[in-house]
Order: sequence, then structure tokens, then C-alpha cells
Amino acid sequence: MGCVYSKGSKRPPGYVDPNILAKETTFSVNEVEALYELYKKISYSIIKDGLIHKEEFQLALFRNSNKKNLFADRIFDLFDLKRNGVIDFEEFVQSLSIFHPDTPMAEKIAFAFRLYDLRGTGFIEREELKEMVLAILNESELLLSDDAVEQIVDQTFKQADMNDDGKIDPDEWKVFASKNPALLKNMTLPYLKDITMAFPSFVLNSGASDEEL
Repeated sequence: MGCVYSKGSKRPPGYVDPNILAKETTFSVNEVEALYELYKKISYSIIKDGLIHKEEFQLALFRNSNKKNLFADRIFDLFDLKRNGVIDFEEFVQSLSIFHPDTPMAEKIAFAFRLYDLRGTGFIEREELKEMVLAILNESELLLSDDAVEQIVDQTFKQADMNDDGKIDPDEWKVFASKNPALLKNMTLPYLKDITMAFPSFVLNSGASDEEL
């Protein structure tokens, strides 16, 4: 079996040499090459055009291409760096680098902020926080009463919104995330150091508790 990087092999859209991506990210060249095998597997799972579409992303994450999930939508949107509705290989590697254990915590905190900033205003508002909490609970299959959800949102927002202006800015988020490391528990994938062919289900499959929210 020949190397996938042989001269005659067909490159998918957005393909970038592993040596270049290794210099731009936390990954080693070998890890990027392993990610390429993973990328091919996902990008040819449904539409088979060498690009990862949202349905394929959903399938890889949840084994269900039709499942509606706010968290998966947000992750997909943030991975889609070129904002063209698909994820190419370069975007895939650059975005997954955020989850590498050796990536600085500051970058993970910034990514998590963008994840929660649903409307892209540069701030996290209470309603955005509530939507994400509900998505987390839904993905974790935790059933809580409306009152319990409101209590979680109120407590979290009160802790994070230090100047009490009704929104969480990036600096407040950084302080809050630093004091609540469980918030970022899904922002590190230890096995990215030892890449396998199984897509890492990093979207809250470990089961969040009230304290972790």
C-alpha cells in the first residue's frame, strides 16, 4: 500500500503539506498525516467530495447526520474558518489544534468564548449562556427542571459578569474560566498526541454535572 502523499495521489480541496501545517499548529508531522487519514474518512462519508459538510461533521460526532445540536453547529461554524459552509483539510487541522493537550490554555479559553458568543457580538449575554447550558444538558442527557436551569444560568452569569453590566466580556471570561477549569475539560483531547482513526467525540460526551456548568 503506497503512501497517501505519493506524487500520483489526488489531493482534496484545501490540502496543505503536513510539514507546513505542523509548523503552524501544535501537531507533529506524523500527527498531521494521521489527521489526513481521519479527514478523508469523514469527508467521503456522505457527499464524497473531499470536503467536510455539516451532515458529515454531525455523523462523525454523533453517528447521526440529522441530529440537531447547537453545540455541533457552533463547533462546525468555528471550524469553518473560510465561512464557506464546508471544512477543508487546512481548516480541520488548524481548528483541531485548539484541542491538543500542548496548546496554550489562553487559546482554549478564547475558543470557548467564541463558542458561547452565539451572535458574534464580542460579548456573552445571558440568553446565549442559557442556550449553551441547555445544549450541554441535552447532549449529556441530563434532565433538569426549568427552575434548576435558570439557577445554573443565574449563578454562572453572576460569577462571570464581574462588573455587573449584563454581559460577559473576554477579560471576564478569561478570569471565570481560569477559576472554573471544568468549563474547559472538553477543550483538551489527550489522545490527540496519539491520533487514532476514530473521530474524537469532544463535544461533551463525558457527562457534565451542575458544578461543571
